Amino acid sequence: MSFMRAARYSSLGPAASVLTVDSIPIPKPGPNEVRVRLAFSGVNPTDVKSRSGAVPRELPEFQIPHHDGAGVIDIVGGNVDPSRIGERVWVMLAAFGSVYGTAAEYCIVNSSRALPLPDSVEPALGATLGVPAVTAAYCVLGDGPVDGSVVLVQGGAGGVGRCAVQLAVWAGATVVATASTQERQQAALDAGAHYAFDYRDPNVAEHVRKAVGSVDRIIEVNLAANLDTDIQVSRPGTVVVVYAADGEDPVIPRRSLMTAGLTLEFMLLYTIGPERLAAAVTAVEAALTDGALTMPSTRYFELDDIVAAHEAQESGSEQRVLIRC
Repeated sequence: MSFMRAARYSSLGPAASVLTVDSIPIPKPGPNEVRVRLAFSGVNPTDVKSRSGAVPRELPEFQIPHHDGAGVIDIVGGNVDPSRIGERVWVMLAAFGSVYGTAAEYCIVNSSRALPLPDSVEPALGATLGVPAVTAAYCVLGDGPVDGSVVLVQGGAGGVGRCAVQLAVWAGATVVATASTQERQQAALDAGAHYAFDYRDPNVAEHVRKAVGSVDRIIEVNLAANLDTDIQVSRPGTVVVVYAADGEDPVIPRRSLMTAGLTLEFMLLYTIGPERLAAAVTAVEAALTDGALTMPSTRYFELDDIVAAHEAQESGSEQRVLIRC
């Protein structure tokens, strides 16, 4: 029997209390699955929330964390074309419904969750896609083309936000981003945003309206904090897509929303329908091929440093967190 090194946890709680790195048997793919020899594993907020217990769930005997990664397919299961062996891929949703996440030397995923990585794309970039880029693609393009429209990305320097900026620019939109510091605003501009403002500025809505008038679509990371601004910069028909649930639940001002004619949409990557998920993945693949998605500022950890990687993510690291597998 062959073994691999993997980070895993068997109970929920703080990273230092529950995460270990062990040698476990290398799994084999079943029907419609592939095995990926991983180069990098990406750490996202959803991964640390799942491990901490912030998101209630049934825990299997053990869990290897992380949805995102990149590597090379080394074995395929039944019903999968053997020609995929040796294919460079980026991996998404590896730990969704599976104990074999990407914080290991190998992972097992459904073949549809291992996407071809263009020759021009480094594996590290592939490991930053998955949750952030597919979420962003759904938020930006889930209701149709945005060519010629104005898109506001609240939190435009974060993982999802930066991808949303790049995808909206790629799709032909004028993009306004908000971020908390000048450095993060500059990061959003470097990602392609046409304008960037401080969302904490009490006059931020005025700045947005002066720059672009009203906006057509808003990608929202913190509805409770930003709803008043969203209403002020909207017009009848503006759509706000909410993809995060941190902080307090918002108070919904019904009359203001009715007057504004604004639509609120809520999404969770794990529950969107298969057709719309596939469309978001296809958009990411096309943007990646076109060179529209680029490497974010990244902090690297070794697999043995999984605890430090999780703690860095939980501390609000301004850099993407990747683990070398």
